Formats: sequence, C-alpha cells, structure tokens
Amino acid sequence: MIIKRATQEQRERSFLAPYAVLAENSRGRAHEEEECPYRTAFQRDRDRITHSRAFRRLQYKTQVFAYYEGDHYRTRLTHTLEVAQIARSVAQYLGANEELTHAVALAHDLGHTPFGHAGEEALHHLMHEHGGFEHNAQSLRVVDLLEARYPDFPGLNLTYETRSGIIRHATVYDHAPSHLVQEFMEGPCPTLEAQAVSLADEIAYNCHDIEDGLRSGYFDENDLSELEIWQRVTRIIRDRYPHLDRDTFRYQCIRALIDTFIRDLVSATEARLAQGKYRTPEDIMNADQPVVTISPLMQDWKRQLNRFLHTRFYTHHKILRMQYKAVRLLTDLFNEYLQRPSQLPPGVQKRIAENEDSLSRIVCDYIAGMTDRFALDEHRKLFLPYEY
Repeated sequence: MIIKRATQEQRERSFLAPYAVLAENSRGRAHEEEECPYRTAFQRDRDRITHSRAFRRLQYKTQVFAYYEGDHYRTRLTHTLEVAQIARSVAQYLGANEELTHAVALAHDLGHTPFGHAGEEALHHLMHEHGGFEHNAQSLRVVDLLEARYPDFPGLNLTYETRSGIIRHATVYDHAPSHLVQEFMEGPCPTLEAQAVSLADEIAYNCHDIEDGLRSGYFDENDLSELEIWQRVTRIIRDRYPHLDRDTFRYQCIRALIDTFIRDLVSATEARLAQGKYRTPEDIMNADQPVVTISPLMQDWKRQLNRFLHTRFYTHHKILRMQYKAVRLLTDLFNEYLQRPSQLPPGVQKRIAENEDSLSRIVCDYIAGMTDRFALDEHRKLFLPYEY
C-alpha cells in the first residue's frame, strides 16, 4: 500500500497531542508551490535541509575541536545529528510533531561559522558597524537566500514553522537579535517542537562535550567527581556493571547522563502541561514561559555542568590557542576580501555586481559558509607566496 500525504496528515490528526503543530495547518511557504503527493510539508522541509550544501559543510566545521584534531571528536554535523535524535525522541514522548522537530533540529546550526563560537565572535566583531553577526539569523539567511538551488525562488523556501523554529532557537549560546525575530512572534514562546530542539541542543552539547573532554585528556573522571550529576550516573553504572573497562564505562556514563536529562525533561514538561489548558499550538506559544523544561534540581545540575565545562574545557589553553588562531585567520580573510574583492569567486562576484547586499555582508556570508578546511586553504592561498 502506498501511503500518501493525505494519509500521513490524517495520522497526525489522530495521534498527535492537541498542542502539536499539524503539517496540514502550516502557514505555508513564502513562495507558493504545489504540494508533494507523498510527503507532508515538514517532511519536505527536512529533505531540502538534508540535501543542502550548507548541511554537508557542517561535516568540516568545528564543534569544539577542529576537524583535523581527531576522527572521533564531534563536528558540527555529528552534533546536529545528535540534537536531532534527542529532539525527535522528546517530541515523540510529548506527542509533538516529530517531522517539524526534525527539520528545525537539522537546520539549527546551518549558519554556524568555521571554528565554532570563536568564528562567530570574530565575524560579529568584524561586522559590528554593519549589523553584526549571529548564527541563528545566519541560519535563516542560509535557508531563505543563500542556498540557491531552485529556479523559481531563492533559498529552500521552507515552511513558516520551520523558519520560525530556526530564528527562535534559544540556548545559553543562541539568541537572535529581537528585531529579526519580530516576524515570527506569534506569542511569547515558540512552538513546543522548537522548544524541544532548544533543550535537546543544550543536552547534546553538555553531555557530548564531557565525552570529548574525557577523550582529549583535558580533564578526567576525578575532576568530574565534583559534579553531583556525575556522581549519580557513575554510581548507577558501577552498581549495574562493576567490572567495565575504562572506555565502556565512560560511554555508559555519558549514555546514563543523556537518559537522566531526557527523563527529567519529559517528567517536568508533562507536569507543566498538566498545570495549564494547552489545547492548541497557540496556547503553547501564548504561555508566559516555555512549556518544555527541566526540574529545578536538574537546572542546578546543568548549571554546575556548564560551569565545569567553561572552566575546565572551553578555556583550556589548547582550546583557546586554536580559537585565537581562528580569530586571526578569519580577520585576515575578511579584511583581504573587503580590500580586494576581485579575489572572490565568480558566484560571489555576481552578488556584488548585482548589489544584492553590502560588500561587507556578502564577504561575511562567504566566510560564514566556509568549512574549517576551506578557510585554512584560502588563507594559505592568499598569504603564502608559493600557494595559488
């Protein structure tokens, strides 16, 4: 039996919670298109994101470690896939729309620069007189304009709901400028699906940065023992498996850490849903606080985890050394392209000739889209005499 779009939309009506966003109720796309007979609107968004060049480039963009520092550290792509997996699980447990959640999760970091947050801070500083730079806003810019793949419209022409989830993504590190969010302010809060992605992002980078930090040797289990949540998960794993080797023990602890976060999130969110009358997606968006949440105890544990990672990992001298190099490298590229734009490739030259944007913004777009590897190669070609 062929399962067509209408059948899938009927399943959403039958099985999702009343506060879930239904694909058939989407506010649509900026450029009208004929509906796909087999995929819902959000499945179509997901597929367009997955097949985009910006998504593929995440493979060689830094999460914490640059791509060449080891094959087993997270990249921006593996982080994105882990966020998507956690967010989809949460959406399923809460009766939210998995496909919308998946699309937002896959797109949430498309606008990230090479070299992680150091690259973002560098571009924000370089663009401070031209509107600044923020990667949520850049992610929306990627899907709305920069992914030029279709003859009938710019960008990917995603649904309003997916675009809203991208620009309203909110974590410790993610807050788009308020003037850019205005178009998507249906209420104080984003959809439940977008909220699930935001917390899934925080869970993913906290837990997996612990794993990468252990693998790198920048800290060890003794250092982590000061954290209450680490004490809890290690006790669980030691009681259950008293004779594990070190690598398996670490993996099981990270697994238990993620599970602890997700169980708490579902429980705390379920309690908050029970307290209110959330009968529609609009009820979620008009709530006075996000509905997807974690318990006060878990919030305290997460703050401890954030502080630990900041002091013992993100500010480790080897991490900072790479970040400072990244800032110098991107600054060199930006200034060189700005002063001598004739060195930019033909596609970028075309945007400049057509006055699509200011020269600064076009150069910023070009650099933000680079992978770590490409940025390093470009810097060599521009500044070393025997490269071309």
